[in-house]
Amino acid sequence: MTASKLKKIREERLISKAELARKAGVSPLTIDRIEKGKPCRMETRRKIILALGFDLEEKEKIFPEK
Repeated sequence: MTASKLKKIREERLISKAELARKAGVSPLTIDRIEKGKPCRMETRRKIILALGFDLEEKEKIFPEK
C-alpha cells in the first residue's frame, strides 16, 4: 500500500504527526496507525479533517472511500 492521503497532505503542509495529533485531540500513535491504513472511528476522522483546515464535505480528499 502506498502512503495514505493523510500522510501526503500532512507532509505537504509541513505538519508533524505530533502537531496534527495535538490539533485534532488524538494521540500521535493514532495518526501513525491511520497513516498506515488502519481503520479509525468516524469521530476521529472528523477531528483530523477539521484540524487540517478542511470542511467536513471535503472528507474524500483525506479519507477516500474504498
